Amino acid sequence: MRNYTIPLLLLLATACVPLGTPITDPNAARRPATPGQTGAEYYADKKLRYEDYVYDPNVRTVQCYVPTGQAGEVFNPPVVPLSQGQPVQLEFDVLGGPGQRVTAKLIHCDLNWQPSVLTDMQFLTDINEQNITTYRASVNTKVPYLHYSVQMPRVTISGNYLWVVQGAGGTPLISRRVLVFEEGAVQVRLQQGIPVAGQERYTLQQLDFGIRYNRQLVNPAQEVKVVLRQNFRWDNAHYNLRPTFVRDAEQQLDYQYFNFENAFPGLSEFRFFDLRTFRSLGIGVAAIDAEATPRTAALQPETTRAGQGYTQYDDINGQRVIESREYGNGDTNGEYFDVAFLLRAEAPAAGPVYVLGALSDWQLRDEFRLTYDAANQAYRGHALLKQGYYNYYYATQTPTGANSVPWEGSHQETENQYDLLVYYRPPGTRTDLLIGYQRLDVNRRRP
Repeated sequence: MRNYTIPLLLLLATACVPLGTPITDPNAARRPATPGQTGAEYYADKKLRYEDYVYDPNVRTVQCYVPTGQAGEVFNPPVVPLSQGQPVQLEFDVLGGPGQRVTAKLIHCDLNWQPSVLTDMQFLTDINEQNITTYRASVNTKVPYLHYSVQMPRVTISGNYLWVVQGAGGTPLISRRVLVFEEGAVQVRLQQGIPVAGQERYTLQQLDFGIRYNRQLVNPAQEVKVVLRQNFRWDNAHYNLRPTFVRDAEQQLDYQYFNFENAFPGLSEFRFFDLRTFRSLGIGVAAIDAEATPRTAALQPETTRAGQGYTQYDDINGQRVIESREYGNGDTNGEYFDVAFLLRAEAPAAGPVYVLGALSDWQLRDEFRLTYDAANQAYRGHALLKQGYYNYYYATQTPTGANSVPWEGSHQETENQYDLLVYYRPPGTRTDLLIGYQRLDVNRRRP
């Protein structure tokens, strides 16, 4: 991920080869066709899910990342090479009472995010249970909490890992997906293409890519699998992409499509608000009540951006930065705010409308669902969020997932980040290895 330093002032300017077992979209079975779960239902299900998930309503502000080493910068996503020179970090808050015994463990998963058959000793050199003993209490905050942090232990093989935090009795509190990839196993070429179509070339971003393997791969056309993501999201990732050309002599697989299999809506730059201080109104904030418990913040009224021309400004691609400008050290000094959203709409949308971004784990969670106020022709909602700088979209729930295009529009000029995951299961082995990884910034702004 590109490192960002958030400015004090943001200036707004305006022939197919068949594959073997396909990668199934892990999100497909969980996409509801009817309005989302209530908050109680969301947290009532304690069954472990092999995705980014929070199981307890008191657990807040979960961040799983690779540190950049610089304060005030957006963290890198939880993707590391097998050397693991910079370990993955997990941080979270638990609201309210005294600390409890909290542990963490790793589960090695296959490419479909189901548990692999490997034993702990085959991917770890230590006991697969971490006691999370690093935690601190918040300092003079209206909403008290404990802030926990832990580093991921080193693993010995590449692939998908689910990092699970457990509370008393082994009840899951948090699960987070982590990627560990091999360096130099394959050469991945990822580049922006041009959609072969009419109007779509103005709204979609296409990614063409190729894989050159300099190691002996058995039946690579069948056994190499890829996943393509936009802004490190799992909810709209593209699975089961098949190579369009297999060049055995050059040891290369090419992926170039004509039906938008490798294209994403460019959308617009993310909406944002700055709540790093409660002594003045940050960008996007209309009002603050610093005396309330919890403190409250009302955002500026907003409206749809569909049909509008593209507007260029810097964003952080849906992420967030937790920071307190009053006292520094947002980990324990950051206040929690009841943040109110207001989205004007002359008529209700075709489905439920949500706030979507890293703040919601890229899920249509009920606490981020907006309610339509017919009298005032607006959607309203609120969520408990920690002090910081936030990016987000609005999205309508559909049978196939979140759709932000009706609210945000879509432009090929938008700056987005993409990454490609390359998996391979060697014959006779019992797991899928992540043998290649590549990122690409599309329309990256020049410094």
